[in-house]
Amino acid sequence: MSQPEVFQFKSEARQLLELMIHSLYSNKEIFLRELISNSSDALDKLRFEALTRPDLRDDAPLKIRLWSEAGEGGRFLHIEDNGIGMSRDEVIANLGTIARSGTKEFAARMAEARKAEGEAADAEKATEDAQETEAAEAATGGDVESLIGQFGVGFYSSFMAADEVTVVTRKAGEDQATRWVSTGDGTFSVADVQRDTHGTTITLKLRDADPDNGLQDFTAEWVVRQTVKKYSDFVQYPIELRTEREETPTDDDGEEIEGAEAETIVEWQTLNSMKAIWSRAKSDVTDEEYAEFYKHIANDWEAPFETIAFKAEGMFAYQALVFVPDRAPFDLFYRDQKFGLQLYVNRVLVKDKADELLPDWLRFLKGVVDSPDLSLNVSREILQNDRRVGSIKKKIVRKTCDALVGIQKDDRERYLGFWEKFGRVLKEGVTDFQSKDRVLPLLMFASSADPEQLTTLAEYVERMPEEQEAIYYITGESRTACENSPHIEAFVDKGYEVLFMTDPVDEIIVGHLTDFEEKKLQSVGKGNVELGTEEEKKLAEEARKEKEEAHASLLELIQKSLDEHVKEVRLSSRLKSSPVCLVGEEFDMTPGLQRLLEQSGQASPKQKRILELNPDHPILSKLQGLYEENAENPLIGDYAHLLHGQALIAEGSPLPDPAAFARRVAELMTR
Repeated sequence: MSQPEVFQFKSEARQLLELMIHSLYSNKEIFLRELISNSSDALDKLRFEALTRPDLRDDAPLKIRLWSEAGEGGRFLHIEDNGIGMSRDEVIANLGTIARSGTKEFAARMAEARKAEGEAADAEKATEDAQETEAAEAATGGDVESLIGQFGVGFYSSFMAADEVTVVTRKAGEDQATRWVSTGDGTFSVADVQRDTHGTTITLKLRDADPDNGLQDFTAEWVVRQTVKKYSDFVQYPIELRTEREETPTDDDGEEIEGAEAETIVEWQTLNSMKAIWSRAKSDVTDEEYAEFYKHIANDWEAPFETIAFKAEGMFAYQALVFVPDRAPFDLFYRDQKFGLQLYVNRVLVKDKADELLPDWLRFLKGVVDSPDLSLNVSREILQNDRRVGSIKKKIVRKTCDALVGIQKDDRERYLGFWEKFGRVLKEGVTDFQSKDRVLPLLMFASSADPEQLTTLAEYVERMPEEQEAIYYITGESRTACENSPHIEAFVDKGYEVLFMTDPVDEIIVGHLTDFEEKKLQSVGKGNVELGTEEEKKLAEEARKEKEEAHASLLELIQKSLDEHVKEVRLSSRLKSSPVCLVGEEFDMTPGLQRLLEQSGQASPKQKRILELNPDHPILSKLQGLYEENAENPLIGDYAHLLHGQALIAEGSPLPDPAAFARRVAELMTR
């Protein structure tokens, strides 16, 4: 057998560039973000190098400049920085190799310096490395590995907007500059040129604007302003845009000089705020500053209801600034609504609405998360599956819930204002298995205890009589419907409080809200009712069984008459004044949930329920008398249907045959 031959993979540079240009980025405007990010990295690197090489220092403030021009030769956009620049060899290595990241190599070099600090036997060398690392951390905000460029492909996004890209660069500390030119066809040219200062200028010969396909006209001032504001507003260096205006010379009195030619006045306007407010200690930021920042990112005109700022450090670092709005957005319950926090990497926006960082039930939150450590895809637009994303999400949930619990305890009226706006969506958190325990203390319900005030589950439990075993609730369309429901009669008579769940979402959450503080939640409209002490329960059960035996034949006849609609007819222990009600088994679907599913277009199986009759109501004794006179009296069947219809009306459910019900009522009135 011959020895295997080893080959290298081959790639067509032009095809690879085409793939990157047309498939890597979803928005063409992102090219400007990528180039500004590269310039920011170059400025960071110069700051680092200048700390250890005094000869590189000068008085020029570090900045990024943009300007555009259009003429017969074409339309051009220029991006310039006075950062570290590149040598000829670095130009060929970094710009001539796709996916080669100079920034990544810079970070790797710093990591090696850290390693050398701990391992070098030479104490002097270790000291120098420590100083180098310390300087790097000072220059890059404390983390030399947190520079933006990770993949070495952002520069090539230029070809999404340009037919030709020219780079003129001169490395700090060197005299020779280099020009790099490419049309994105898989080739590039390099030449030695002159440049007065260190730094880099990138010139894009722009393609024709094509708004329908996402390519705006980047010679238009408003397009550049808008893009910088969206993606690079918090870059720590000023991003300046050159503007020109015509001005006629004036005399000492301020009057225009007649016949004088207008002069072109060039001005540089800073486009970005550079104020990454989340990176400052909360004690150093005023409420007014937070409010202004919130209005900026949320497009709101009101101050936020609450501000939550926190950060994490160590192996995984991030900073978060989260706001609870003071009013609910109009699209809070829109199915296709997009939500999420703004995600930044070292102050550069990589995703405007990162829904991975929020659960659905906190979709009303606004704010930012800034982390250099999240796993992004190569285009820096999509978060990869990363346990650290889940860690941030959990921390946001915990901090938000803790803040709301504090407000609920310290300022009840303020919290009730929040609950009125966001309570319905917050209840959805009960279906979130991981966060359910944090949501439960925040829930508020109307109840039979007080017609004016809402109550928490904890407050309900505190008021429970000693013998009460469960938290009782009823779902309904309104408080009035719940108060008038026959299902609560025995509970109110016994002095047991009943929670009124009247939001449509309550029909869904009660399936997940099974217990609280070891107290089971039980619907008053399901199952059997056993109230009071053990002795009281025993006596009530004996009395009910005795009456069921006395009315057994009548109940069987009523069951036969209503067999199409109900699965059982029995005497009730929950009715005190009403003659009849319909109840379900413990795990049956409620009528409200069934209607909710039908309204949303979901088919639900027809469900038979249990008809309960009040054993102490005169109607039952009247029916028993009719039965004893004539067991085949057809009126008994009519009365059975009337009782079934009455039970449906009392709970707000539709009648199966309204016309037949009306006819029977009319016949009864006639008799």
